[in-house]
Amino acid sequence: MKKLKLSSLKNLYGDSFRAGFAGRILLFSMCIGLAVQPSHKVNAGFRQGFAQEVQPQEAKEESVVEKQPDIALYAKSAVLMDAASGRVLYEKNGYEHMPNASTTKIMTCILTLEQGNLDDEVKISSYAASMPRVRLGMSTDDTFRLRDLLYSLMLESHNDSAVAIAEHIGGSVEGFAEKMNQKAKELGCKDTYFITPNGLDGQDEIGVHGTTAEDLAKIMSYCIKNETFLEITRTANHQFTNLAGTKSYNCNNHNAFLQMMDGALSGKTGFTGNAGYCYVGALEREGRTFVVALLACGWPNNKSYKWADTTALMNYGLEQYQNTDVCEYGKEFPPVVAVDAEPENGRLYQKITVPLRIKEEKINVLKRADEEVKTIYDVPKNLQAPIEEGQEVGSVTYYLGERQIARVPICAGKSVKKLEPSWYEDFLMKLFFMEKNFYFR
Repeated sequence: MKKLKLSSLKNLYGDSFRAGFAGRILLFSMCIGLAVQPSHKVNAGFRQGFAQEVQPQEAKEESVVEKQPDIALYAKSAVLMDAASGRVLYEKNGYEHMPNASTTKIMTCILTLEQGNLDDEVKISSYAASMPRVRLGMSTDDTFRLRDLLYSLMLESHNDSAVAIAEHIGGSVEGFAEKMNQKAKELGCKDTYFITPNGLDGQDEIGVHGTTAEDLAKIMSYCIKNETFLEITRTANHQFTNLAGTKSYNCNNHNAFLQMMDGALSGKTGFTGNAGYCYVGALEREGRTFVVALLACGWPNNKSYKWADTTALMNYGLEQYQNTDVCEYGKEFPPVVAVDAEPENGRLYQKITVPLRIKEEKINVLKRADEEVKTIYDVPKNLQAPIEEGQEVGSVTYYLGERQIARVPICAGKSVKKLEPSWYEDFLMKLFFMEKNFYFR
């Protein structure tokens, strides 16, 4: 071991160095006793002196009160939704339960895609064949490919195809309706109740067949994530036969919105005398995806009202809402004390601090220019050793209005070892032998 100069030892240990070697032996014995005590007791006074109080920062109050423009719409109920987040950007009676006619068929289609095999053979029952117009015109004991019936369902909105599909997937219309309602619940629909797979008006002891514009938009936002759903609903024309090859069918897409606006993705029309004209459609442009849902949008002879309302709401979304990156790049936090941490550089009773870093990642939020994002910081008061570099120790949560839009972790900027009794033993042994070496030099 390298010998130290007397002046260095005096600077390190003060006048107590003059106590003599025997005194140092006594001191060494006492310190060994301290070293085997639990580390939290050894550091109790020190920790109290340096514990750092850092309270989470409260979210800033919104400086702009959320409001929506007065858009003249024909529909009695309407919603414009950000498909990515499910956030309602505009609504008119958007949470009111109403009949929704054949827009129901988007749920029938997505359930079939998820639970059926498109190559299945579907045998037609007398009940399916008895459905009213609009219908494919199938006969009892006809057999079709499930795939072809989905095109019939979504392009021409055939009611008999809907029942045939429901019986094949659910065993019965009632069994399929249970699956529809369960799926709606899974998607977070708040006021939806399905009785029929085709959207024909229905009522039972539980309630009335229908949904809300918000729930319908939520269902469509889910459906457009499925590539086969998009492929079917965007097809202009589909021709097929029954499996016997004795009957031929031609289905044309009646969703005029697909040709009205650039980026139109999908949609489904609907009409009953009770529901009026209904529509749900989706559009994607420049990384933004909007869904419009309309209920009771006129009655004959006002079939075109739904197209006027859809384009008006889509244009509002495109003009007013842009994707904005709200990540706080370069955000700095004060370092926090590491409790029960092993001292650095062999120095006794040293305050060890850990730098904090936010995990920087792009956070795109669809918002208006006048909307503010608020943040809440969950920063620890201190950290308990051991700590690994990159370990999540806190978070930053972003809110737009009352909706949480992102949560980003705050991580430790370095590793810290836990202070063990063995560290004191090593420290005191080094101290003992340094002084012994000097004393007998």
